[in-house]
Amino acid sequence: MRDPRDIIIKPLVTEKSTALMEDNKYSFVVAKEANKIEIKKAVEEIFKVRVKAVNTIRMKGKKKRLGRYEGFRPDWKKAIVTLSEDSKPIELFESR
Repeated sequence: MRDPRDIIIKPLVTEKSTALMEDNKYSFVVAKEANKIEIKKAVEEIFKVRVKAVNTIRMKGKKKRLGRYEGFRPDWKKAIVTLSEDSKPIELFESR
């Protein structure tokens, strides 16, 4: 099995994802080749929680321009992880 930190790249923090945290749902940017089972095991190992469900979305890169030059941002994969009711919340923000 691959290292869990190679599967979970970073947490996705947006207004919509922070609103989902109230429902025990957390969003992550994950490796494009990772499947739901690998994502579930990685989240459980890194954060020491129990995962109820994993939903994945393949995000298409946006078209961007700089003057007359244009290109695309890279494609990426997003995972929305639902924790079980008896799990503790994940601390994404460090309190100092």
